[in-house]
Amino acid sequence: MARTGDLSPAEFRQASRRIADWVAGYREGVEAFPVLARVSPGDTAALLPHSPPERPEPLEAILADLDRIILPGLTHWNHPGFLAYFSSSSSAAGILAEFVIAALGVNAMLWRTSPAATELEQRMIAWLRELVGLPEAFEGILLDTASTSSFTALLAAREAAGLGARERGLAGRPEVPPLALYVSEQAHSSLEKAAMAAGLGRGSLRKIATDDRYAMDAEALRRQLSADADSGMRPVMVCATIGTTSSNAIDPVGRIADICERAGVWLHVDAAYAGPAALLPELRGHFEGWERADSIVINPHKWMATPMDCSALLYRDRPAFRASLALTPEYLSSDEQGALDLMDIGLPLGRRFRGLKLWFLFRQMGAEGLRAMLRRHLGLATGFAERIGQNERFELVAPVPFSTVCFRARMPGGAGMEDGGLADEWNRELLTRVNRRGPVFLSHTVLGGRYTLRLAVGSVHTASRNVDEAYRLLCEEHDAMAAALDVGGEMSA
Repeated sequence: MARTGDLSPAEFRQASRRIADWVAGYREGVEAFPVLARVSPGDTAALLPHSPPERPEPLEAILADLDRIILPGLTHWNHPGFLAYFSSSSSAAGILAEFVIAALGVNAMLWRTSPAATELEQRMIAWLRELVGLPEAFEGILLDTASTSSFTALLAAREAAGLGARERGLAGRPEVPPLALYVSEQAHSSLEKAAMAAGLGRGSLRKIATDDRYAMDAEALRRQLSADADSGMRPVMVCATIGTTSSNAIDPVGRIADICERAGVWLHVDAAYAGPAALLPELRGHFEGWERADSIVINPHKWMATPMDCSALLYRDRPAFRASLALTPEYLSSDEQGALDLMDIGLPLGRRFRGLKLWFLFRQMGAEGLRAMLRRHLGLATGFAERIGQNERFELVAPVPFSTVCFRARMPGGAGMEDGGLADEWNRELLTRVNRRGPVFLSHTVLGGRYTLRLAVGSVHTASRNVDEAYRLLCEEHDAMAAALDVGGEMSA
């Protein structure tokens, strides 16, 4: 008789051991896969049945299809050669925590729906705050991504501006002046999406010019704020970034904080990627002034070996965050005195037990282990940057304060940053060739109007051999392109 329903305890134990073996095998053998998926749109869907099965299927059949259908269609973020975007890598501690989180299945929306989850999350925020050197005035919550964290901060800033948007909205109110959100030209696109979602609109975004290191020009910000105030606009929030996505730039947060304080404008700091680097005393200088912010976002799932998703939103003024979105229907009302209901901060009602991931991570790796990982990544990036800077094939495009290197390839004859479309096409072709090889995955951006290559070290799995491999492939493919250019007079794939 065919089995129906959920697994029995004995079956679950057996299946758990099998899954653990599969996960361990994947982690051990992931380097054998090409980092970047070699499929076309629709390839995976073509291998999937159109309808769900009527009868239960054995775990071995599911795992066989996982290997046959799913793995070939993945870009492997846990591959040690994943050097493209800011990594989201899974430490063993994080994977084990995720297993427990799924088993517990709690929803930490109210204190009473999961007291331990609520209080553990708050303590993990306190541990994180202490590790990165922020004052006790900051508290916070764990959300899914920096996009949600920055959006939540913008809603709090909008409410703190006294617009009454919570009760009256923004539409059809002629007394509400045009609103403005200030970011640098290098700020993450999630801030623009936040402006759209918060009702400010893309037209509210003021992209402030940057200096020759791609950091926000504080004086340009001051002038823009002053001009907007004179024209009747209402500044709502300034977002400074420590470690921009494209260039790793560090905005002058201290000077920006001075300007925001004088103007009475909310200051949000996006340290989603680089925030964990504040664990290192030798890098604290990069974070000068961030302790004066109204809100800060740090993503442990980027550079702290925590599996997706885990974004820490830190803030000083809890009432401002509650004022923007707190809403308790009668069926969720409770009378526990002194209890914190995390659903009052931010849009989601249901909340995963994310704090458990940080608890496992901090306890299994320790602050010493995390600092060692960060220093190792910084060393790998610095070593790569030094080789790029000494190689006549390439040129560095931006400073390397953290673990991301931005560089361009020179065309034969010395063509480089000063050249236009042909040099850009050379770099685009080089990136395509390197990624096609399989062992590593790099990404690109545009800096100074020029197509630029990026190598970002951040995975708990990445070792020196992986960065060495990236460098070797870049040199090999550059030479192959140069040879083809000499023979045929044009680049050929």
